[in-house]
Amino acid sequence: MVQGSQRPDRVDHIALIGNFLPRKCGLATFTTDCFAALRARFPDMRVDVYAMDDRPGGYAYPPEVTASIPQQDRDAYLDTARAIDASGAQAIWVQHEYGIYGGAAGEHLIALLDRTTLPVIATLHTVLERPSADERRVMEALLRRAARVIVMAQKGRDILHRVHGVDMRKVAVVPHGVPDRALVDPDAMKERFGWEGRQVILTFGLLAPSKGIETLIEAMPAIVARHPDALYVILGATHPNLVAHEGEAYRDRLHALAATLGVERNIAFVNAFVEQEELLDHIQAADIYATPYPNPAQITSGTLSYAVAMGKPVVSTPYVHATEILADDHGVLVDFGDSAAFARAIVGLLDDAEERVTLAQRAYARGRTMIWPRIAEAVADLIDAVRDSRPPRIGAAPMAPAAILTPDFRAVERMSDATGMLQHSIYAVPDRRHGYCIDDNARALILMHRIDPIDESERDRWTSVYAAFVQYAWNPDKRRFRNFMRFDRQWCEDAGSEDSNGRTLWALGVTASEARDRKYRDWARMLFDDTASISLEFGSPRACAFAMLGAAAMLEAHPGHALSTQILERFGGELMDLLDEARRPEWEWFEIVLAYDNARLPEALIRAGHALNRSDLLACGLSTLDWIVGRQTSPEGRFRAVGTESFGRAYAEPMQFDQQPLEAQATIDACAAAFAATGDAHWAQEAHRAYRWYLGQNDLDLPLASVGDGGCFDGLNPHGLNRNQGAESILALQLANCAISALSQRAQIVADPEPAAA
Repeated sequence: MVQGSQRPDRVDHIALIGNFLPRKCGLATFTTDCFAALRARFPDMRVDVYAMDDRPGGYAYPPEVTASIPQQDRDAYLDTARAIDASGAQAIWVQHEYGIYGGAAGEHLIALLDRTTLPVIATLHTVLERPSADERRVMEALLRRAARVIVMAQKGRDILHRVHGVDMRKVAVVPHGVPDRALVDPDAMKERFGWEGRQVILTFGLLAPSKGIETLIEAMPAIVARHPDALYVILGATHPNLVAHEGEAYRDRLHALAATLGVERNIAFVNAFVEQEELLDHIQAADIYATPYPNPAQITSGTLSYAVAMGKPVVSTPYVHATEILADDHGVLVDFGDSAAFARAIVGLLDDAEERVTLAQRAYARGRTMIWPRIAEAVADLIDAVRDSRPPRIGAAPMAPAAILTPDFRAVERMSDATGMLQHSIYAVPDRRHGYCIDDNARALILMHRIDPIDESERDRWTSVYAAFVQYAWNPDKRRFRNFMRFDRQWCEDAGSEDSNGRTLWALGVTASEARDRKYRDWARMLFDDTASISLEFGSPRACAFAMLGAAAMLEAHPGHALSTQILERFGGELMDLLDEARRPEWEWFEIVLAYDNARLPEALIRAGHALNRSDLLACGLSTLDWIVGRQTSPEGRFRAVGTESFGRAYAEPMQFDQQPLEAQATIDACAAAFAATGDAHWAQEAHRAYRWYLGQNDLDLPLASVGDGGCFDGLNPHGLNRNQGAESILALQLANCAISALSQRAQIVADPEPAAA
């Protein structure tokens, strides 16, 4: 370890995540002490504190807190990830405890960590022998993400290896930090608290049934019989969660127990959350410290560490932390819930002042190994050791960057059966648990009219399958298409969402216009005519846009089609009205938020303007397409899909990740429509830029297209690819292949490599 505050060529800026004072809990005290220890030991180190907040706005955080994170607000975690990356921090130190992070078992923390590539150190304050399914899932995600994990007891290291299969080399044992004070005679401190002439036994911590206080109260009659001046001090406010649930009923029960046993005059309840200096004064004034905790698996006890550091003789149950820190005659261990054993141990120490002093000296010596400067040094060394580590990217085989892929039906077929196309996969294997949906089968139906080369008998077979799914989905009683079907062919609902109904009308319009066989064109026109009026009840902008795309296709095949004309005129006007309502100088969009399939909105206006010969619709579509294309551009000039983590954020710039193939396909189609309407080669170039995203010209230089079999990975995440290949992603790639091939022929553009400047 480099002596002094200067640490050349080592980490000098970290982000620290955990609870923080004035939040009243042990973890807040610990995190605050960690911050203070690092800053005291290494004055040149910058430590940005991100405090977990269970009562947003309810704490007056000190200036040391860079920002707070509302516990249940997942978007705030994502914003914090961006802030940490932008801050220049070199590593993240996480204080992990169950219950302080939002989501199932605290999974929002993983969302934060997965959106930064900085190395992570995690201190685990609880390690469970028998985690629940969610606790296991989240813990193992944290263990994968962390470059090192810290536990405060060897048993925690053993549990991580045995329960989670963690490499022991990844786990460091660093004891709970403690303040450094001189060893003093308890009698010198008692006057301050009015304890003169009393033999004081102390327990400290937030009051809750998990502390086992009843055990000590039940031991007091035997202790008092031998030492009438004995005083058991129970120091600490009732746990806030307990107060919220039942008020002070638990404390009242303890008072009643003391009264029943006749020792109420030998027990002092101090109902207060005391600051650290005052707490240490209380500990130094005690003759014996007791921790009667009932949970054998308790890995960490900050109060026990403090008591040892202050040189207190400790009597404790043998939970994990006590067993380790009091080993080798550094304290006295008694069985769980054994009041008689506690009485015997405490009476023995009160009887033997010499033994009490000897035990105090041994405890104090052990405490010197845990003082905060030593802990700060140990943690700094761990952070330095991982400063260059980054989470591994999950990638794919490299791909030649400029090729236009030949449409390939194999992956679509792999995901399909005689019923239709399945929704999801686990890697490349169809996942039947999630069954089918009309969204994917509608897309697959469109693909059958556009894909080449394919054997015509195969085209006919699969067109029939996907069309039959759409036909069967129509519920005439509800006048809606159903969406989700289980693998056993049972519908999950009577009516699907507006968006799924709009997408189905789109597929019917395209089929009526583009199907290779007249039998399918006739079928699609019939079903469109029977069902398309449902769109006039839609309120979702995307559902309206999907219906417009179907109507525009229908007009191509059947000029003057009255219902299609009505759909285009009505929804075209409504989209323009939405734009007027949401528009700001910097925001040229139909809604105050971004969502999925964004480019379909301008595409619908462009196709409507072209079909109806309305320049106002066309101009609006082109201007909003230009705006969304700008938002889908990285600083390097590459296509950057608006990812799911960006959805629903009012007037906010898109975030970088959770990019999905659907957005690139929508942009390609919209740009192709703009090129067809204007002849401007700029739009063909933008379409090719979006297409190259599939080939690896994206934020992570990873191709999403699985060239060998026509597959496509489900998304681009901070650490690589989502390796699943669902129906939506496969169809997006194959429809993009068809669209870019057709556009290249029309525009006479050959897909060229990404410009060197990008």
